Amino acid sequence: MGFLRRQFRKVIEWENVDPDVIVWKYPLEDREEFMRKSRLVVREGQRAMFVKEGQLADVFEPGTYELDDIKNIPILTALYNWKFAWESPYTGDVFFISTKQFIDQKWGTRNPVMMRDKDFGMIRFRAFGTYTFSVSKPTTAMTELFGSENELRVSDVSNQFKSVVCSTLSNVVAESKVAALDLAAHYDDLSVAALEKLKIYFDKYGIEVKTFYIENISLPEEVEKMLDKRTNVGIMSDSMQGYAQMETLGAIRDAAKNPGGLASAGIGLGAGLGMGKLFADNMGSTPAVGAKTFVKCSKCGAKVEEGNKFCPECGGKMEDGNMKCPSCNADIPADAKFCPECGAKMVAKCPECGAAVKPGDKFCPECGKKLS
Repeated sequence: MGFLRRQFRKVIEWENVDPDVIVWKYPLEDREEFMRKSRLVVREGQRAMFVKEGQLADVFEPGTYELDDIKNIPILTALYNWKFAWESPYTGDVFFISTKQFIDQKWGTRNPVMMRDKDFGMIRFRAFGTYTFSVSKPTTAMTELFGSENELRVSDVSNQFKSVVCSTLSNVVAESKVAALDLAAHYDDLSVAALEKLKIYFDKYGIEVKTFYIENISLPEEVEKMLDKRTNVGIMSDSMQGYAQMETLGAIRDAAKNPGGLASAGIGLGAGLGMGKLFADNMGSTPAVGAKTFVKCSKCGAKVEEGNKFCPECGGKMEDGNMKCPSCNADIPADAKFCPECGAKMVAKCPECGAAVKPGDKFCPECGKKLS
C-alpha cells in the first residue's frame, strides 16, 4: 500500500499563514519520495529550492511545474543524470522561501551612543525607528542564514539585524557632523545615508533593506533642559545678559518661596545686592557704578564735571555750591532766596544797573561795579 500511495500525483506547495516565517522546509514524512507525476506550485512572493545531499539543484520562480517534464528542471536532471528521469524517486529536500517585504521592523539603541557636538561637546543620544527587508538572493540567504534548518523566522534574525542597523546609524550621525540642535531637521538625509550603507552590508546575507526610517533621536534629559533654557533666552534676548537675567530672576523667585525668604536660601546680602544691580542696570532706576555727574557753571551755565575747579567754557572759578548768609553766617545753598536759619533775604540788587547779585559778591556780574 505504501508503494501504491507514492505513485499517486502529489502537490508540493506552501500555504503560508504565518507572516513572520522567512524559510520553510517541506516535510518529507518517513523520507517520502517525490515521484514522476508530482506537481510543484510556487505562489507569488515565494521561491522553491531543491537540494540534494547538501547541493543546490534548482530554484523555481512563481508558477506551477509538472515534475514529469524534465525540461523544467535541467540542473536537477544533470545532477542526477537519470536514465529513467522521474521514474526514480527524488529523496532530497525542498525549501520554500518568502520573498515578500517584512514591514514595520522595529529598531532602537539599547544604550546611549556618544557623539561629539560643536555646541555641547561630548553628548549621548538615543534613537529608534523602523525598516523593511526582503530576501533578494535565496541561494545566498540559504548559505549565510538558514542552511538546513527546518524553519527560519524574523525573530531568529531580528537581534542581529538591529545591531547592524544601530551601529550603522551611529557611524552615519558621527560622519555627518550635524549639530544636536539640527538633528531633527536632517532625519531624511540621515535615513538615506544609513540606507545606502545598510544595503551594502545586508547584501552579504542575500537580504535587501527596502526602507529605513528614523522616527526620533533624543538627547539626555539634562541636555534637553539646557536646550529649553536656550530657547527661552532666545525669546528674551540674543545676548548672554538675557541668560544671566533669567537665571537671577529664577533664583530669586525660588528663594522667595522658602519660609525664610532670601536669607534662608543662602542667598543673603549678596543676592540682594546682585538683584539691586540687576534692576539698576536694566531698568534705569539708579545710575550705574562709575557714571559721571555734572554741575552748572554759575557764570555761563555750562555743564561742568563735578570736581573741576574751573569752567572749561568761560574759565571762571567753580564755587563749592554753598554761600554764607550775611546775617547769621550760616552755610546755605547757592540758589536759596532766603536763609533757612534766620530768614534773611538772599537776593540783592546792584545799585548801578539793578541786576540781581548774591551775598558775598564783590562785583556786579552784569556791570562790574564794586559792591560794598
